Amino acid sequence: MSTFFNGIFDTATATISVSNFLVVVFTALAIGVFLALVYRYKEKTTNSLLLCLALLPAIVSVVIMMVNGNIGAGVAVAGAFSLVRFRSVPGTAKEIAAIFLAMGTGLVCGMGYLGFAALFAVILAAGMFIFTALTGDRSEKYLTITIPENLDYSGAFDEIFSDYLTSWDSVSVKTTNMGSLFKLKYRITMKNAGDEKKFIDALRTKNGNLEVAIAASDNSLVM
Repeated sequence: MSTFFNGIFDTATATISVSNFLVVVFTALAIGVFLALVYRYKEKTTNSLLLCLALLPAIVSVVIMMVNGNIGAGVAVAGAFSLVRFRSVPGTAKEIAAIFLAMGTGLVCGMGYLGFAALFAVILAAGMFIFTALTGDRSEKYLTITIPENLDYSGAFDEIFSDYLTSWDSVSVKTTNMGSLFKLKYRITMKNAGDEKKFIDALRTKNGNLEVAIAASDNSLVM
């Protein structure tokens, strides 16, 4: 058991053999696929995120192996990876945590500690799996309602919300169209997903048939 957690580069020279390289890459890839499958459990997500979780450990492990203790190269690589942040839409807290988990396992794999990487992935994935199973699928969505400026939005939709929603929270209020309109954003949970059209129709009768939008992610609503 103790040898399982030894690093494959502990006694190696600065040169990385092809066999060790392949072992690290395929182990990191297997861990990434495992993390993607666990994250997919009861989670509505995109194939692009799953692909990212599956490939990210292998990518990070290769980068760490190539840096091979060079601090200057490590700083340069970190700067290059930080550029990705500005070329992508911010995700939810859970998505960011999953990406950091994938990067962490890839980092440990790249240092040669495959046993610790697998153990780390199993422990964190088990925690994620248990928490998701206990909390269940709340089907949380985001609602944006456009209203005229003369409509008092405080409690204006509470009656409709109580008929169709199990919970709702106000996220933000914003003026638009030179101040002639308001955009209200809510975090909602539907009682019955099949009543979504009826819910939207009820809102349209209240807001003068102005724009109403429902999205699965906060990032899908542009205010």
